[in-house]
Amino acid sequence: MNQEEFIRFLIRAKQETYAAQGDDGTRQPLVPGSKQLEYGEGPWLYRDIYFGFSHFSGQEVVYDRECPIWSMTYSGGTAPDIKDSRRIREVYAFLRAALRKLQPDRPFRGPCLFREGAFRYEDESVGGVDQFHGRERITEEGRVIYSLTYQGGWIR
Repeated sequence: MNQEEFIRFLIRAKQETYAAQGDDGTRQPLVPGSKQLEYGEGPWLYRDIYFGFSHFSGQEVVYDRECPIWSMTYSGGTAPDIKDSRRIREVYAFLRAALRKLQPDRPFRGPCLFREGAFRYEDESVGGVDQFHGRERITEEGRVIYSLTYQGGWIR
């Protein structure tokens, strides 16, 4: 498999699912109580299954001809004191804007730094597409209002 082609596919898949559609792109889930987003192209299928809203956990898997080859698990959400659903949706709208700015050298979440209005997105990761872990967070006027940890890589 060509790793550069895989990374281009992964970026398109992430940009076309949650980053573009949020929960509105949810399909009929395979797992009861979950939300599920999918993007397919040629032999590859990207599937993102997650649970929750203000705090959530999930897993992204890329399949090559129905065989799982890459995965990323994640867990996070808004600060516990943010309870208003409109406020949570505002934070997640900013998050989706950051996630649309994926970089080929770090195709896991958003860029290292992204700012818009009062919001600031930061992502730190270690490793490459083969094996990695990281943490992202959103601050507003210096206060952390969202955080998420993730890890993943090739399935061997």
